[in-house]
Amino acid sequence: MVNVFGQFDKHLKKIERALNVTVVTRDDSVKILGNEANIKSACSVFEQLIKLAGRGNEITEQNVDYTLTLHRQAKESLVVEIDKDTICHTINGKPIKPKTLGQKAYVDAIRSRMVVFGIGPAGTGKTYLAMAMAITAFKNEEVNRIILTRPAIEAGEKLGFLPGDLQSKVDPYLRPLYDALYQIMGAESFQKNMEKGLIEVAPLAYMRGRTLDNAFIILDEAQNTTPAQMKMFLTRIGFGSKVVITGDATQKDLAPQAVSGLDVALRVLKKVDEIAICPLTSADVVRHPLVQKIVTAYEDYENRARDRQKKRVRK
Repeated sequence: MVNVFGQFDKHLKKIERALNVTVVTRDDSVKILGNEANIKSACSVFEQLIKLAGRGNEITEQNVDYTLTLHRQAKESLVVEIDKDTICHTINGKPIKPKTLGQKAYVDAIRSRMVVFGIGPAGTGKTYLAMAMAITAFKNEEVNRIILTRPAIEAGEKLGFLPGDLQSKVDPYLRPLYDALYQIMGAESFQKNMEKGLIEVAPLAYMRGRTLDNAFIILDEAQNTTPAQMKMFLTRIGFGSKVVITGDATQKDLAPQAVSGLDVALRVLKKVDEIAICPLTSADVVRHPLVQKIVTAYEDYENRARDRQKKRVRK
């Protein structure tokens, strides 16, 4: 009950507000008060959360929010189905699983397609899930190595001269990739495989002229590529390789008039059968609930700005 209801009953209060019911707990019994339809809804939501808890999960605010979201679509039973898909475990033994329908579709696409585009806002698990899939494929000997790359572009500010050798200069741009690798593989295992050349983390500029066979390749922050860079990257793919390209079209750090290679690639490749395009939305954000609200607020703001721009053009 503590797990499902949350600390200080915060999950319970959220469900009460969302479904317009009152929940009374006495000893080991629970009484739900409200109209019949709302009581049935609350019972269904609690039932799914109890099943999740029974599978060894710590019930989080994200679990509660997403169960309520799926309930509105009459799909709450899918919460437990999503939870059954364990990709791998972190070095601390924590299971890595998709947490939303969008993430589940993304993971399934990576399993079945050679090239997958994961497109969505911050916090939707694009890079982290791709990394988990890459490490799983590597451990299962489905690929011989993992190659992680991203464009070395500052996020809207000029960092100037960076001290150290070449690796030291590019490391700050690749830090998010290292963080995920350390968490899933552990620092020691990562360093060993890095020294053997089985895991490579490099800026996108280093990819030119190479053919990448039997590798799991992840291109992160693809919205910051130019069309020429994206074409160069996509033509590196060799036999036995799998490619995941992640990006957020709303967070470009390119020059104002520059065209994003990700935008062009999505238009050019949308009808190629072996390529999957998986759009993730604010509903798939699995960070703090506030992040989901921030993403939604920005989406609404940008949609209104586009509508105003269209009206001005018509006039």
